[in-house]
Amino acid sequence: GGIDTVEFPIKFTPKYPGCYRCQIVLKSSCDIRVYEIECVVNADQADAQLEFLTPAYQAVTQEIPISNISSEDWRFEAHLEGQCFHGPAVINVPVGETVQYPLTFKPVAE
Repeated sequence: GGIDTVEFPIKFTPKYPGCYRCQIVLKSSCDIRVYEIECVVNADQADAQLEFLTPAYQAVTQEIPISNISSEDWRFEAHLEGQCFHGPAVINVPVGETVQYPLTFKPVAE
């Protein structure tokens, strides 16, 4: 037998980051099909670099802003790699808000 598939091209051009949902209903004389589509659009990723300069045994903290411009609350789990860095294990960023993540560096040697 042949392949019973039909291509159904969809063009999606979002203007902003966020979660976009759509429902497609296909009807024929003997069938109805409903397709739910959800597209998540992220903002362009930006590389960032932080430089910490402090005397040994003296801590320095950098506040890192995390802005949620999506339509859902965010919950992040932070996994820090590297010695002497500390910060909260979990951070919540509600819709439309900016929350500061406090990253602390406390060197134990010069």
